[in-house]
Amino acid sequence: MLKKLGEKIFGTSDEREIKKMRKVVEKINEIEPLFEKMTDEQLQHKTVEFKERISKSETLDDILIEAFATVREASKRIIGMRHYDVQIIGGMILHKGSIAEMKTGEGKTLMSTLPIYLNALTGKGVHVVTVNDYLAKRDRDIMAELFEFLGLRSDFIGGNITQERRKIAYQADITYGTNSEFGFDYLRDNMVGSLEEKVQRGHNFVIVDEVDSILIDEARTPLIISGAAEETTEWYNTFAEVAKRLKRSYKTEEIKDKKNTVIPDEDWEDYEVDEKSHTVTITDKGIKNVERILKIDNLYSPEYVELTHFLTQALKAKELFKIDRDYIINDDGEVIIVDEFTGRLMEGRRYSDGLHQAIEAKEHLEVAGENQTLASITLQNYFRMYEKLSGMTGTAKTEEEEFKQIYNLKVIVVPTNKPVIRKDLPDVIYMNKNAKYRAIARKIEELYEKGQPVLVGTASIQHSEEVSALLKKARIPHEILNAKHHEREAEIVSQAGRFKTVTIATNMAGRGTDIKLGGDPESFASKVAIKGTPEYEDIYQTYMKECAENREKVLKAGGLFILGTERHESRRIDNQLRGRAGRQGDPGASEFYLSLDDDLMRLFGGDKLKSMMKILKIDEDEDIRHKQITKSVENAQRRIESRNFSSRKSLIEYDDVNNTQREAVYEQRDAILKNENLRELIEGMISETVDVVVGNAFAGESEEKDLNLLEDKLNEIFGYQIDLNGIEGKSAEEVSNLIYDDLIKIYDEKEKAVGDEVFRKIERYIMLEVLDSKWRQHLKDLTELREGIRLRSYGQRNPIHDYKIVGYDIYNEMIDAIKRETSSFILKLKVRGEEDTNNLTHEEVSNVKYEHTDDKIIIGDDYQQEVIPEKLEQPQRPLSRRERRERERRNI
Repeated sequence: MLKKLGEKIFGTSDEREIKKMRKVVEKINEIEPLFEKMTDEQLQHKTVEFKERISKSETLDDILIEAFATVREASKRIIGMRHYDVQIIGGMILHKGSIAEMKTGEGKTLMSTLPIYLNALTGKGVHVVTVNDYLAKRDRDIMAELFEFLGLRSDFIGGNITQERRKIAYQADITYGTNSEFGFDYLRDNMVGSLEEKVQRGHNFVIVDEVDSILIDEARTPLIISGAAEETTEWYNTFAEVAKRLKRSYKTEEIKDKKNTVIPDEDWEDYEVDEKSHTVTITDKGIKNVERILKIDNLYSPEYVELTHFLTQALKAKELFKIDRDYIINDDGEVIIVDEFTGRLMEGRRYSDGLHQAIEAKEHLEVAGENQTLASITLQNYFRMYEKLSGMTGTAKTEEEEFKQIYNLKVIVVPTNKPVIRKDLPDVIYMNKNAKYRAIARKIEELYEKGQPVLVGTASIQHSEEVSALLKKARIPHEILNAKHHEREAEIVSQAGRFKTVTIATNMAGRGTDIKLGGDPESFASKVAIKGTPEYEDIYQTYMKECAENREKVLKAGGLFILGTERHESRRIDNQLRGRAGRQGDPGASEFYLSLDDDLMRLFGGDKLKSMMKILKIDEDEDIRHKQITKSVENAQRRIESRNFSSRKSLIEYDDVNNTQREAVYEQRDAILKNENLRELIEGMISETVDVVVGNAFAGESEEKDLNLLEDKLNEIFGYQIDLNGIEGKSAEEVSNLIYDDLIKIYDEKEKAVGDEVFRKIERYIMLEVLDSKWRQHLKDLTELREGIRLRSYGQRNPIHDYKIVGYDIYNEMIDAIKRETSSFILKLKVRGEEDTNNLTHEEVSNVKYEHTDDKIIIGDDYQQEVIPEKLEQPQRPLSRRERRERERRNI
């Protein structure tokens, strides 16, 4: 109450911020006439001047007013577009490291040029991130000439460019690309064998376009680089068949036998599905049926416990993942994931933890081999690496709390250039889906006859096809835009505002392309002629006139009509759909059609409403428009948003543990790459490994020394034969010093035999191989730990707290193993031949044949070497997935 009263008197925090910024805008406007009088050369020289001032300790804030004025004037001359005052405000918000919420059609791409230019003046690079390659390349191409005029180079990174081309793109002042390209390049940079192979040059300032889509919607899926793991594909086919034979429990229904007697649920159910939390739980009856089908005694006995993983994934694939909603099957017989929020195909992406294989088995496709994680990072932790993070979107305010908690980002709503006059009509609710679709068809037919363009928003490919079938039956011409037709996405969306045009779009397909009433003349002209040619200009003018005439007809018809076929889980996605209409003061309307069979309604009280409507004898074709029902829908959306936020927050809490360790390992890796002489580091590893071995042998009283253990371990790890008589009566410290001195002599001999320069390369290669190998194993151990640790919540334990403790112990084990194996490899290295080895490159060292000789690493005539000795054991190895699960059960 007091807060609302204060906001009425003093304004909201956003309004107070905007008020301050308007004063800066006034100053920029005041100097605009001075910049208009400048010649092109004088305007271009401002970039040189700004860089000089920055080098003399002026800050970016000191030059902001002049820099923004420079960009606005250059934009007017080069691309014929002048920044509105609200766009300058948006630019200041981005420069501050916040999120600018700007309505669709307010010109976010042009607005972003202001902070991009200002921050690029530091020479540290600016990254501009968006949701797909098309938008990233389009935005870069539109603004490249402007930046070039101002003396800055811009570039684009896409999925099909070479490593050399990629490195050049990152050296540019401004680099455009997708979130996955930037994230994967970071991971690949930390897998290279030399500094020269790295492509990125730091993480200075980033602007994330469609920031809600990238930092929230896509943040649930980590970026993973994988390699082949052990083959288990046959189990997926087996359990796909098992899942088919199991029955699901429906809590709201009763199953009756032939005598019409009620059979209790527990007598027939095999598993339960919780669609709200997206989980499947096998029952005791189900376990018995699985054991009967597989002809085994106990599914949870040690030799079979791994099979529960395949069972769970098979049931998830069967019940929770539907074709043409969550994935499609392409012409090559591959399962392609459909982005839940955009409807776009996610080429090259696979569900993790065997779920993708389970879906392949369910669809009777060839099951691809499982992969092992080589490197991974969440989008949350990748973008938090930047010194300054900012973003822009049309819808972010509803998720402000998440942006604040996870990214420390503030969301500021930028006023529109012109008032929004779109009419948002109340939701229309029907008894069932059939009645809803009949009403939708009638509404579209009515709008089509009137000539008003319609954008129909659907939640899945299947629903798009259903609406399309209805329109075909009614003989209404239309375009369908979903993951199956994404090639023409931008073209279809750009013309969705034409007179008598009906467009069906899956969720936010086509996001990033404005819908202009009357159509987009540029899109028409570019299909006929090449932009920049005289022919193009003539055709463009013709189409511009035609689109202007078409616009007048659309305005009379009422502007663009947004028709939502159901509510999404998130209010933000619904707002995105609504926001496609009413750009720059255009008229328009939005209306959502719902049924009590929709997933959202069904999961949150639809059955109760349906019963009430039956009691009231409401006809199924009768529509209901009631504020209370609309409010219930929004409350359900809030609950789902809260649940999804908790899920993403949990993900980041787990990954924060991984991230701390990842940063330490990558820092160590960089130190290895940068260090010309690693001898001091390796000597330290040898010393620590010797101390551990001797310490274990001398753990008891002097008469209980385990000299046999000492002898065996020294031979196993170093290939070193100790003279037990020579250490008689000596202390542990004295023995350690003696062994260490002998091992360093062996080290010196190997270095002398190969040559100093080559030996340094071998050391670097071995250290990188050991570090990478152990880090890969560590990632696998952490994944298995996380799977099992969640069970601790049933024992009133905090799983994340325990994950931190156990994860730290596993990390220390990994560090010890790295020291032990690096020492072992170096001291087991055996040299033969006297050929000149001075020209041995890193590539030659790493691409060599393996050969064993008495369990030693060999550098021979053709520079052969074995990286991992066959008999080298792993003391204190991390627990396997099966062992860890068994331990968790015992703890509970």
